[in-house]
Amino acid sequence: METISLKLEDRFLQDVEETMKKHRYVTKTEFIREAMRDKIKALEKEEALIKLRKIYGLSKKKTTDEELHKAREKSFEELEEELI
Repeated sequence: METISLKLEDRFLQDVEETMKKHRYVTKTEFIREAMRDKIKALEKEEALIKLRKIYGLSKKKTTDEELHKAREKSFEELEEELI
């Protein structure tokens, strides 16, 4: 495990400590690790949504509702595999 150093402005650090107490985090490390995990998940979700929009927007031909439904299911299955 690597140790990193982080400098925060006083007011921001106070906000972090208040939030930690409010949500019962014991250490700043625990709080920061979870915040970083949440950010990574949010970015991965954003990337997946961009990918879906591209896939959805690629079709220029007219499709039936059934074909569209199947394509959506396939897209979600592929994204689920990537995110798991």
